[in-house]
Amino acid sequence: MLDLAGHLHEWIEEGREFAVATVVAVGGSAPRPPGAALAVSADGTAIGSVSGGCVEGAVYDLCLQALQDGRTRVERFGYSDEDAFAVGLTCGGTIDIMIAPYGADRTAQAAALSVAAHGEPVALARVVHGPAGLLGRAVLVRPDGAHEGGLGGHPDLDRTVIAQARALLDAGRTGTVEVSEDGSQCPGGLTLLVESAVPPPRMIVFGAIDFAAALVRAGKFLGYHVTVCDARPVFATRVRFPDADEIVVDWPHRYLASTDTDGRTVLCVLTHDAKFDIPLLTEALRMPVAYVGAMGSRRTHEDRNRRLREAGVSDRELARLRSPIGLDLGARTPEETALSIAAEIVAARHGGTGRPLTGSETPIHRDERVAGQLPQPV
Repeated sequence: MLDLAGHLHEWIEEGREFAVATVVAVGGSAPRPPGAALAVSADGTAIGSVSGGCVEGAVYDLCLQALQDGRTRVERFGYSDEDAFAVGLTCGGTIDIMIAPYGADRTAQAAALSVAAHGEPVALARVVHGPAGLLGRAVLVRPDGAHEGGLGGHPDLDRTVIAQARALLDAGRTGTVEVSEDGSQCPGGLTLLVESAVPPPRMIVFGAIDFAAALVRAGKFLGYHVTVCDARPVFATRVRFPDADEIVVDWPHRYLASTDTDGRTVLCVLTHDAKFDIPLLTEALRMPVAYVGAMGSRRTHEDRNRRLREAGVSDRELARLRSPIGLDLGARTPEETALSIAAEIVAARHGGTGRPLTGSETPIHRDERVAGQLPQPV
């Protein structure tokens, strides 16, 4: 639901009634992960998606029904071998979807939507399986542990859920957690979906070259906050990089040491110049970031590895380096090269192989989130 925060916050401000269908668990191959949502207003306007089209029509009708009867319900959709025309997922997986009218727990939901719409980190934990009286109950959790709302159960229940939600928020993850009704962390009678809304991950592109301009556009398309850094002011200009969020003129290693990074940050080193690359990569390969890639020929790669070892970089640290950067797509132009780099970043993020899906037996939709399979709705 939080991925629709901007629109839903506007609807709340306008006083519109609406219902939200949220993917709360997946099984097998499913097109959308937990947290994906479809919202329907009382006038029939729909935003978002829960399945990429497979069950959208049926879920839309369930949202309208929720607006009429005020009930919160969980429905399961899956492929039916017995009835090929039944509403289900042609990909063969299953998804559990919670459909709830806005108002099941207005305080926590409205606050979470407002915070997320303003780009601030927040988690929203909602009961998606358990006693009818708790279904849909929600609590908002901030990074410092401050919270709003509550589940209304055992006194220890809120404390346990807040701790679990805060941990997922710190990791920038969305998923389900199971607790017992008395608040113990043993899997029990309650399942909660914890949605995390965090600022966009960072992509820092070092080297203000023509390939960088194409990569900036690809990074923005993938949802990154993109920074271009180069020590040469004549190249690091807004005219050359109109799509970048930030343009920094500084020595790359000095800027990297002084800026904020986290486990979602990707670093793309396109300078292929030893005086920039070696101090920068020595710093980068010791940071807990998601991806470090460096451009250059195989000859440049071998020379760079030798220099990095001489600078004290260990083999274990060096193994993190994606070099030459990108997947082998036969790329030639800056745009094609940016595509190959972006493809490698996506593969690294989600555990993809980078090989053609044709002939592959690996799951098409990998679920890297913490997502449990809910009991069969009744």
